[in-house]
Amino acid sequence: MYWESFGFKEPPFALTPNPAFLFLSSPHQEAFAHLLFAIENRAGFIELSGEVGTGKTTIVRTLLNQLDPATYSTALIFNPTLSPLGFLKEVNSEFGLNCDGSDMRDLHTALNAYLLEENLAGRTVVLVIDEAQNLSVEVLEHIRLISNLETDSDKLIQIVLVGQPELNALLARTELRQLDQRITVRYHLKPMCFDDTCAYIRHRIRFAAEGREPLTFSNGALKRIYKFSGGLPRLINGVCDRTLLLAYTRECKEVSPAMADLCIADLRKESPRNRRAVPLKAPMAALFLCVLVVAGFSLLSQSLLPQEKEEPAVQAAPALARDAALRGIASVSEQDNLYAAVNAVLSAWQVQSVQPAPGQAATLRTLVRQRGLMTTKVNGNLDALARLNAPALLHVTVPGVGERLVALVGLNQDEVSVAPSIAGRGKLTRAELAQFWSGGATLIWKDFHSLSSRAKPADKAAGAKLLQGLLKQVGFYNGPINGNLGKMTQASLADFQRREQLPVDGQASGQTLMMLYRRAGGFFPPGLDRSGAGNNSAGSQGVGRN
Repeated sequence: MYWESFGFKEPPFALTPNPAFLFLSSPHQEAFAHLLFAIENRAGFIELSGEVGTGKTTIVRTLLNQLDPATYSTALIFNPTLSPLGFLKEVNSEFGLNCDGSDMRDLHTALNAYLLEENLAGRTVVLVIDEAQNLSVEVLEHIRLISNLETDSDKLIQIVLVGQPELNALLARTELRQLDQRITVRYHLKPMCFDDTCAYIRHRIRFAAEGREPLTFSNGALKRIYKFSGGLPRLINGVCDRTLLLAYTRECKEVSPAMADLCIADLRKESPRNRRAVPLKAPMAALFLCVLVVAGFSLLSQSLLPQEKEEPAVQAAPALARDAALRGIASVSEQDNLYAAVNAVLSAWQVQSVQPAPGQAATLRTLVRQRGLMTTKVNGNLDALARLNAPALLHVTVPGVGERLVALVGLNQDEVSVAPSIAGRGKLTRAELAQFWSGGATLIWKDFHSLSSRAKPADKAAGAKLLQGLLKQVGFYNGPINGNLGKMTQASLADFQRREQLPVDGQASGQTLMMLYRRAGGFFPPGLDRSGAGNNSAGSQGVGRN
C-alpha cells in the first residue's frame, strides 16, 4: 500500500474509527469534562450534540472506557430506530437482563429491579444512546418514563443522549417539553481550531510511524486543509489521506499548499452536494464570463488564496558556553533550585506550587508526592523524552557543587524550553543543552487510577480490571476484563511497550502506565510544547529505567 512506502505501520488517516489514534482536542476535553461531571454528580439527563464528524462517538467511547467497572454499570445503544418495545428490550439486553418477553410491564419491572440492586451495591448505572436525533417521539417519551425510576435521594439511571444538531429541534417539540426540561447538562461539541487541527494531523502521523514523522505538511497546506475541513476530524482524514497518496506518486515527503489544493478540489468534485449543474446561457453571457475569468485570474490567485508570508529575520542569541551555563546553574542554592524546578513542572500540571518549610530540607520525591504526583527516573536523549511527551526534570552535575535540576517544559526540533532560566536564557539549542546534560532525568506523572499503590487483594483485582480496560481502549487487549494479570495481560503490556519503544518486561511500570494514560485519552496530562513535540523524530537511543 502507498502508506507503507513512508514506513507507516498502519494507515494514519483511515476513515474508520480506531481508538488507538485517540486525540482529544480542547473542545473534546471540555465535552468529556462536562459528561464526567454530570455522571459523577448524578445529573440524570445529559445531552451531547455536535455536527457530523466532530467526534461525538469518540467522546462517549472514551468516557465509557474510563468509568471504573467496580462503581459503574454502562450500556451503549447504537441503533435507536426502534419501537418502544424494541428499545426497552435492547436496553435490558445491554444490561444482561432477560429480554425474551414482549410485555412492556415485565421488561420495565425487570429493569427497575436491576437499577435498585445496582444502587444498593453502590454502582451508578449509565445508559448512552448514540444518534439520538433518529429516535421517535414515542421512544423518547418512554425514555422519560425510564428516568422516573429513582429513590428518594438519587436518580437510579444516568441517561446520555448523543446526536446531531437536529436533536435540539426534536427535543424542542411541544409534546417532549417534559423530557427537555429534565436535561440538566447540555454541551454542543464544536469543531477543532487551527492549532488543534495541526496537532491532530501530527499526532496521527507520529502514532502510525511509531514516533517518527516521515511526512510533513507545510504551514500553507495546513491552512488550506483547515479551511476546507472546518476542523472536522472526518474531513481532515479524508483530505490528508488523499495528500498522502499524492505525495507517494510524486515521491516527496512534504505536502505543499498546491498539493493540498489539488486534493481538496478532487474531494469537492466527488461530493454530490458540491456538484452544481451549469445552466445554458446566451453566447454573449458565456463570452463575458470567460473574459472576467481570464482577466481576474491573476488577481484571484494573489488575493484570495492564502499566501506564505516571509518571517522577519531574528537575530540569533550568542551561543551559551558550557562553563557559563554551569556557573548560572550553580549560582542558585540546592534547595532554591529544587523548588524552582519542581514548581515549573507543577505549573505545567496546573496544580498548586510547593513552598519551602523553614528549617526543613526537602527532597524531590517528597515535594512531588505532596501534590499527588509520581516520579520515575529514566536515562535517554531528547528524542526519547519527546516520545514520552511529558515535562521532566533533567539532572545536571556541576563539578565541585553537586547535582542540580533543570525543568524541561518545552521541546521542538531545534530548541528546548527550560526553567529556571540558565544564565538569563529560558530557551536553549539542543547543542547548548548537550554540553552539560548527559541524559539523566526524572519524569513527573500522575497515576490517575492509583494502580501502583493498591495493596489489598480486592484493590489489586479492581486495579487489574482498570489496567485491562486501558489496554483494551488503546487496542492491545481483547480478553475478558476479569482482574487476572495472567499471560494474556502481560503479553498485551509487552506489545504496548514495544509499540511505544519502552523497556519490554510485560509489567505496569511507571513509564508504561504514564503512556497508557496518555494514549487512552480522557486524563489530559500535560505535554511538552505542542508546536515542538510533534516535530521530533525518534532517535536511536531509547529511554531505559534507572
